Amino acid sequence: MEAMTGGKFLQKFRLYETRSKFYLIGRDKSRIHWRVLKIDRSEFTELGVEEDPTIYTENECQELLRRIHEGNRLTGGLKFVTKCYGIVGFVKFLGPYYMVIITRRRKIGTICGHEIYSVGKSEMIAIPSVTVWPNMAYSRDENRYKHLLCSVDLSKDFFFSYSYNIMHSLQKNITEKNIGQVYETMCVWNEFMTRAIRDHLMNTCWTVALVHGFFKQSRFSVSGKDFWLTLIARRSRHFAGTRFLKRGVNGKGRVANDVETEQIVFEDTSGGIPTQMASVVQHRGSIPLVWFQETSRLNIRPDIILKPDLDYKATRLHFENLALRYGNPIIILNLIKTHEKKPRESLLCAEFAKAIHYINKSLSDDKCLKFLHMDLSNLFRRKGTNVLALLSKVASDVLDLTEFLHCEISTSTKSDDISSEEKTVAKPRDDRSSRDQTECAAKASTSCTGTC
Repeated sequence: MEAMTGGKFLQKFRLYETRSKFYLIGRDKSRIHWRVLKIDRSEFTELGVEEDPTIYTENECQELLRRIHEGNRLTGGLKFVTKCYGIVGFVKFLGPYYMVIITRRRKIGTICGHEIYSVGKSEMIAIPSVTVWPNMAYSRDENRYKHLLCSVDLSKDFFFSYSYNIMHSLQKNITEKNIGQVYETMCVWNEFMTRAIRDHLMNTCWTVALVHGFFKQSRFSVSGKDFWLTLIARRSRHFAGTRFLKRGVNGKGRVANDVETEQIVFEDTSGGIPTQMASVVQHRGSIPLVWFQETSRLNIRPDIILKPDLDYKATRLHFENLALRYGNPIIILNLIKTHEKKPRESLLCAEFAKAIHYINKSLSDDKCLKFLHMDLSNLFRRKGTNVLALLSKVASDVLDLTEFLHCEISTSTKSDDISSEEKTVAKPRDDRSSRDQTECAAKASTSCTGTC
């Protein structure tokens, strides 16, 4: 399980400055490996970063900082700026480059010994020295763009891990030996902001991959045994936007409000490494048709406007992407209204059913989309109807079709290197994962919830 391999990840950093450079000193959790990143402050238009290839000890790093201070004594020496916990990214508007860093973090959970953190506080620091800033840096437009970025509160609903690919499901982390560029996946919020430094350094030692969504981990007891339940929701960075402004599906098959939800259950053990784990993934998003709403302050419920999509190409592409990501079968649970006095959601409901029927004509029986519909609003209005019981029955039937991930882990190693002696036992999910049959267990399919 290479994605979960422990390693000498840089986790704590100290930022220093001279007039001409920033020096970011990073170290691993054990304080054995120390690295240095230099950021040029004399260049206004370009981002200049250079990684020192040397791995220092703590004493050697302190000696290096002393020499830097002595060498810059005439221009003010070396000054401590702040401690931090990773780079969120670099951004440029009309003027200089800025560096966004995490200055405070909170531990919110653990998966297989790998710690998960949320952002406690972040800070945006201008890269160039004040002596080389032109007036553009203080312009009204520059400050407006800075304010817009700073209005994104990273301390709410953002989380990350240094050693676990939290942007991927547990099954993907276990079964795939080479996940590739994790920053380029759909759930890494700061992919663009980190692209420049990642491309230049050809590594991700200094940056953290932020996921936007929800993370909650709670312990509960069943039949005298303690378990941990982890709920993770990951929002896609593709076709993102606020309600009414982003609706439906785009030409690449990506839907608005695209969220992958994962539930992980494992037994509480004294060593922190579970012997058995189970996981199930559900996906939700906007109805994958080409549609939009024209917003208006005078109309709080704007009309839904459907656009023609020849042969439902965008819808078909959406489900092809889901099949590549999760496998088959795909079960669609449509929760929108069926009947309305003035047709709004019901327009989408009828068109969505037509789209699924049309797409299924060209699919083999084992790949056909399975379409379920529940008018949730109507069910809630019925007296005596136990809606949660109905949804639980649907969930049970869906799990009978998709199954869920279950793996048994035997390990004799410490939590910071759990992959070297790992064996997971389970049955293969389908032909595409037969190469992983000795590692992990399950059909990795998904249920899709359709909402406006």
